[in-house]
Amino acid sequence: MSDISPFHLAIAVDNLKLCRDFYGNVLGCEEGRSSEHWVDFNFFGHQFVLHERPSPIHKDHKIFSNVDGHQVPIPHFGVVLEWDAWEVLSSRIFEQNIHFIIEPYIRFKGEIGEQATMFFLDPEGNALEFKAFKNKANLFAK
Repeated sequence: MSDISPFHLAIAVDNLKLCRDFYGNVLGCEEGRSSEHWVDFNFFGHQFVLHERPSPIHKDHKIFSNVDGHQVPIPHFGVVLEWDAWEVLSSRIFEQNIHFIIEPYIRFKGEIGEQATMFFLDPEGNALEFKAFKNKANLFAK
């Protein structure tokens, strides 16, 4: 584990079984504690919990923000990975035929803050972004 404190994030899902399979088998996250209505995952060193929603809610309204000419879904979450791990994950997502909202690409190529990024949805429509920086020291650089 790094010197960064792991975050804890819990989200509601309608289909716990489907999401459990996605996060466990598609993304390769190790499962931790669970019950009939929730499951913990090791989400790249962070604690991520899926809670089964007691009743479905209307989820069709999406908000997007224009970033570098791409329509980025809001809200979204994800992890900054090592460059090699990001490449492995992007290949895994392609192999699983998962639709990308924004296909893997490199932002700020050759500049401070050069980063790889990609966006896709989990089975419940939650937007995920995974990034990698050529130089992690530039994570917060202007």
